Amino acid sequence: MKKLQQLLQNIDGKGYKAYKSIQGSYSFHRYEVCVDYVQGDPFASPSKIRIVIPDVYRPIKDEWKQSKQRNIYVADHIARSVAKAIKKESNQPKGSGKSGLIHIDQPGQEILERTAVQIKKDKTIICLSVGLPANGRRINGKEAEKLFFTILPSILKNSIFSIKDDELTKSVQLADQHTVIREKMKENNWIAFVADGAILPRESGVSNRPLRKAVPFESPQENRVEIKLPHREEALTGMAIRKGISLIVGGGYHGKSTLLQALERGVYHHIRGDGREYVLTDPDAVKIRAEDGRQVTSVNISAFINDLPHGQTTTKFTTENASGSTSQATNVVEAIEAGATTLLIDEDTSATNFMIRDARMQALVHQNKEPITPFVDKIKQLRDDLDVSTILVMGGSGDYFDVADQVIMMDQYKPFNVTEKAREIVEHQPVSRQPVTDKLASDMNQRIFLPPSLNLQKGKKKKVQAKGLYTVLMGTSTIQLDDVEQLVDASQTRAIAELLRYMEAKGSLEQGKPLTALLDDIEHVMDQEGLQAFAPFPNQHPGDLARPRRFEIAACLNRMRTAKVQ
Repeated sequence: MKKLQQLLQNIDGKGYKAYKSIQGSYSFHRYEVCVDYVQGDPFASPSKIRIVIPDVYRPIKDEWKQSKQRNIYVADHIARSVAKAIKKESNQPKGSGKSGLIHIDQPGQEILERTAVQIKKDKTIICLSVGLPANGRRINGKEAEKLFFTILPSILKNSIFSIKDDELTKSVQLADQHTVIREKMKENNWIAFVADGAILPRESGVSNRPLRKAVPFESPQENRVEIKLPHREEALTGMAIRKGISLIVGGGYHGKSTLLQALERGVYHHIRGDGREYVLTDPDAVKIRAEDGRQVTSVNISAFINDLPHGQTTTKFTTENASGSTSQATNVVEAIEAGATTLLIDEDTSATNFMIRDARMQALVHQNKEPITPFVDKIKQLRDDLDVSTILVMGGSGDYFDVADQVIMMDQYKPFNVTEKAREIVEHQPVSRQPVTDKLASDMNQRIFLPPSLNLQKGKKKKVQAKGLYTVLMGTSTIQLDDVEQLVDASQTRAIAELLRYMEAKGSLEQGKPLTALLDDIEHVMDQEGLQAFAPFPNQHPGDLARPRRFEIAACLNRMRTAKVQ
């Protein structure tokens, strides 16, 4: 501690690069500060530091570390408290560039596995980014002293050192409850659960917080189930959606898409008070949409689209600019290839000609003149041949009544089970569709990405970098993820970028493994070694990373314009 103080006094007023001399570890009262990376310039990316707190000074009970899930929830709670303390700290040092900035990778409404706070066997590590203070491009040693010796201790005092044990216990209890709900879902073949009283609408299109004065969710009687949860006296009730084909119907602005969006996010767990903390979806559920203009590389979409003009093959379909229908067919096939067991689809973001072709149009344009087999004719095969369920928002076509296992109608934001009524309509107003008989194979799209796909070269350097939530820059190319709707945190995108660097460095594509096996390997490394395994410098600040699902990793690989596939 005294050594750091001495160093900062010695370099005060010198050129900014003299800050490099403070790299290293320093013992403070109750914690250690590790300066892992020092920025070269006040305007560059901030410096990276780790705060290491031994359990002796802030005990983390063994029972809180009992399972990975509990560990993640406790780390998440600590990260939130540190972020809150940083926000409260108004005495920020001032100066040029990023001087005085203190940042932690602040969690949103979802509880994700992150590198921001790591709970180890005998210590807790907090990873921060700091802008080392400068006036112009000269070191401001006094402000740097203030940062290390006044502001940081105050932030830690008001966060990790002041969190009460019962607050962390509540986070652990929520982790246990989520685990039990997931077990019940698996036992009973439910692909989704929405608790009574859940608040599904969000504050606005740009906010993920709950809408005040929203209508609380109330399950239809036919779908209501009861779950006994630990750490809770009364049983939790709510709507269960079983495996199979579920339609969500209703008039415009009655809450159909709001329900589907909550289910989309239900693949992740949410914090207490979010309104969706007891809305859970099959973790292998994938949102499918049309995505005009996306890159497609060698995907077998022949189950949905055949006989394209100019003899273009659809068993190895490749394009730099997919249409609405070809992109949606690709998204279905790629999701199944990556291991999806539930598809979530909203007609609002779908290609009409991919979703439906009614009987009259079938009578006019014969099947052998139409390259597209609409989704309505394949949805049962997905269920029966591949055990893939679908939850579909559909307000414009009753043809799906014939194939639906259940129909939920949203009326004034309340769900009603209208399955019997839909069946009566089918009986009284039959529709004759031309049958589709060919079977679907689970390995219809087994692809191997070849090593040249990962082209990180930019001039003499290798470069891969995430820019915000939806963009990854790799070498000289850009990977756009704007329509990958279950990517929810920019730290997940950063993790995907680091993953591309890791795969290129390790030669992961040289083993010739199919994409599914590649994704299994990546998940195994994340499970065993954590996200820091992908960071460029082991045992140092790993950067701000959050765990992405295998489907979003696959989505990034599938959208590389440099992809070479066998």
